[in-house]
Amino acid sequence: MANNITQLMPDIYEALDIVSRELTGMIPAVTMNSSAERAGLNQKIRVDVEPAGNVSDITPAMTIPNPTDQTSGSTDIVITKSRAAEFGFIGDEQKILDTGIGYGNVRANKIAQAIRSVTNEVEIDLCALQASFSRAAGASGTTPFGTAGNYTDASNALKILKDNGAPLTDNQLVINTTAGVNLLGLQANVDAAGSASILRQGVLLDINGMPIRESAQIVDQAAQAQTGCTVTGAEAIGSTSIGVTVAGGGAFSADAGDILTFADDSRKYVVATAVDIAGGATGTVVIAAPGLQQAQSATKAIAGDAAGSRNMAFNRSALVLAARAPARPSEGDMAEDVIVITDPRSGLSMEFAMYKGYRKVRYEVGLAWGVKNIKPEHTALLLG
Repeated sequence: MANNITQLMPDIYEALDIVSRELTGMIPAVTMNSSAERAGLNQKIRVDVEPAGNVSDITPAMTIPNPTDQTSGSTDIVITKSRAAEFGFIGDEQKILDTGIGYGNVRANKIAQAIRSVTNEVEIDLCALQASFSRAAGASGTTPFGTAGNYTDASNALKILKDNGAPLTDNQLVINTTAGVNLLGLQANVDAAGSASILRQGVLLDINGMPIRESAQIVDQAAQAQTGCTVTGAEAIGSTSIGVTVAGGGAFSADAGDILTFADDSRKYVVATAVDIAGGATGTVVIAAPGLQQAQSATKAIAGDAAGSRNMAFNRSALVLAARAPARPSEGDMAEDVIVITDPRSGLSMEFAMYKGYRKVRYEVGLAWGVKNIKPEHTALLLG
């Protein structure tokens, strides 16, 4: 098979360089599970999940003690998307373009747009994981970092991770462009930030041990109706399924990712599963792990939160992106040439393929992927 895509390598890498600088902050912030293997739609990718390390007393002896047995765990990430961004040309179009802007220039721009389309879809799926996060900090409708030199918003999000037992290293914070305006405009002074990187390089800072990135795909969550709602019965610390009683004429409606608060508890809990409970009825709402941090008793009031954005703080190990080249028949298909290119900035690998037809050519940028929050306890929302 002739290696026809080799001539496109400069255009492909130039396109990657353009797209990798766009606002796709989630992709480089999460754990990337990738390999040279191909994956089919709905295929499961198994990810190792190890238990906490064993700690025991040191007892001097003349024989080496046996190590304590451990049971390794795992979780499956399903390949939910197998997508391709494609474009094509006929010979007449190529000849016409060569008399103007140039066929090579147009093809290079279409490669950039194809990479951008696939990358944005991956970013959207990662940002949608906000609905599985543990708790939230900040105030809905109030953009974080609104006071110059004040990083308390990031500190409060990091506090949730610490309280939940997340590792103290490799924590990440991805914000939307509105919060980015405050960070760049109010926190960019060298005396406040301790660095000139925002001013001179246009990059966001590492604050409180969390590198801060921007994403154009951060979710804006609408508000739902929660009126006349109370806790049905006693709920212990750690409970994730909470009984809810709705008064006549009241309502309880919540989507995954909505925020709930309980009387006498300042913490903001994230709803894990959508639920609707009619007035005068009882039901159950499920909140994300690790559950309640304060015991609740019957008749304690439950309140919802206003609409707002869902900036995302998390430990890298909590969010996993499994990415593979899309499956092909074992006999091969009609692709004239296929090559996989890895973006050195994001780590995302995409497959480029060219198909020759009758006086026509088709180019394709393909990727199969799935995402999962494998450790909700190590994730938190920063409301905005």
